[in-house]
Amino acid sequence: MPINYARRLTGPQRSAEANRHLGYALAFIAGATNAGGFLAVHQYTSHMTGIVSAAADSLALGDYLPAFAGAGALLSFVSGAAVTAIMVNYARRHRMASEYALPLLLEAILLLCFGVLGARLAGIEGLFVPVTVMLLCFIMGLQNAVMTKLSRAEIRTTHLTGTVTDIGIELGKLVYWNIDASNDKARVVANRTRLRQLLLLVLAFFIGGVVGAVGFKHVGYLSTVPLAVMLWALAIVPTLDDLRVFMRRSLRK
Repeated sequence: MPINYARRLTGPQRSAEANRHLGYALAFIAGATNAGGFLAVHQYTSHMTGIVSAAADSLALGDYLPAFAGAGALLSFVSGAAVTAIMVNYARRHRMASEYALPLLLEAILLLCFGVLGARLAGIEGLFVPVTVMLLCFIMGLQNAVMTKLSRAEIRTTHLTGTVTDIGIELGKLVYWNIDASNDKARVVANRTRLRQLLLLVLAFFIGGVVGAVGFKHVGYLSTVPLAVMLWALAIVPTLDDLRVFMRRSLRK
C-alpha cells in the first residue's frame, strides 16, 4: 500500500475517509479472527454480551466454573481496551505519530503468536479459561478501543449489534413518508452516506468471517498469520516515522 495512504490510515491526523477505510479493514480482520477463533476455541470472543449473559445464567444455575470462565474472558477484553488507552494517551502526550498505530502493531504481534503458538497455548489454563481464549478476548478489546478512540465512538469493528441497530434507524428514516411538507416541521431524511458506511462494515465483517472460518478449516492456527501481516502493513508507517524522529534526536545528543 502507498506510504502516504498508510500514514493517513493510522496516523494522528484523522479524516472521515481514513476512519471509514480503516474501519473496513479492521472489521474484516475482526470478522476473520472471530470466526476462525470460534473454530479454535469453540466460543466467540469479539462481543461480551453473550459471554456476560452466559456467565449470569451459569451463576444462577449454580454452575460456577462457566461463570468464572466468563469473568476471565471479560477481564481479558477489558484489559485489552485498557492497554490501548494507555498506549494512545502515552503517545499523544509525547506527540508521537504512532498513537493509533502502536496498539495495532501490538495486535499484529499477538495474532502472530496465536497463529504460531495457538496449538500449544490451547492446553494452558489462564483465568478459568484457556490462554487462547484470553488472548483472543484481549486482542478484540485492544482493537475495539483503538477504533472507538480514533472515530470518537462512531465506528465499531469487533461486533455488529450497534452497527445493525444504526442500519435499522437509517432505513426507518429512509422509508419515512414526509406527508406534511410544511416549513414549520423538520423533514425526516436518512443519512445515505452513513447507511452505506454501515452496510460496508457489516459486509467486511461477514467476508472476514467467511475467510477466517475457511482459513482455519484448511490451515489451522496459521490462518491468522496473514491477518497479522495486514495489521503490520497498516501500522508500520507511523511507527517508522516515530523511529526516525527518535534516531535523529539520539544522533544530535
